[in-house]
Amino acid sequence: MSQNTYDILIMLGRPASGKSEIINYLTHIAPDERLGRYHLADLDVLDDFPMLWTWFEEDHILGEVFGLPGLHTDSQGCFLKKEYWHLLVERLSLEYAKRLREADYHEKQTCLIEFSRGSEHGGYEQAFLHLSDEILRRAAFLYVNVSFEESLRKNRRRYNPDRPDSILEHGLSDSKLERLYKEDDWHNLVNGTDGFLEVRGFRVPYVLFENMDDVTTGQPDKLAARLEETLNNLWKLYPRR
Repeated sequence: MSQNTYDILIMLGRPASGKSEIINYLTHIAPDERLGRYHLADLDVLDDFPMLWTWFEEDHILGEVFGLPGLHTDSQGCFLKKEYWHLLVERLSLEYAKRLREADYHEKQTCLIEFSRGSEHGGYEQAFLHLSDEILRRAAFLYVNVSFEESLRKNRRRYNPDRPDSILEHGLSDSKLERLYKEDDWHNLVNGTDGFLEVRGFRVPYVLFENMDDVTTGQPDKLAARLEETLNNLWKLYPRR
């Protein structure tokens, strides 16, 4: 571990809460600023959305070209088994394990892991059980906080039907967003806006990034200041994990 940077930052929150916009901001600032203000090295982003979208595309090809049912999803685009949500987290853990083949990986990079989970498919409580020991012992959680209504509003606004595979422009139907993400168990797991969450015996620090006023859309100065304050509060907890 570098003495000045997070090894792993896990960014959580409802769809369209602002996670992708925060990551986009962080990847486009100067390395010295990213290090000095946010305790982040060069970012290596692991996001389960591209994995999930590949399943959708494969199932579409199976149906259109071969007349076969999907391997992962039904005709409505819903997972055939709840365990597939956990499989995605296992895949994130596997991808991180591959990174550790480089002995100096964390001397050069911060791994930023991003995903959303609603209570309908097990919530964060179940998802965290599928993070590897290697991740949990090095990780800190940042939860981007918005209401379901705000998630719905921003999901509608960002959706571009010509780029459904885009990190910044993908979206869900209103009905699917409500079914999958209206209920969110984050606030049932934690006590307050920052502290420690115990997962399988690991003490993982967490902090809440408040985004009900949507500083991640067109307010770069406010985003930068709030993110700096939030990550510096988290940094005070990080050595005590």
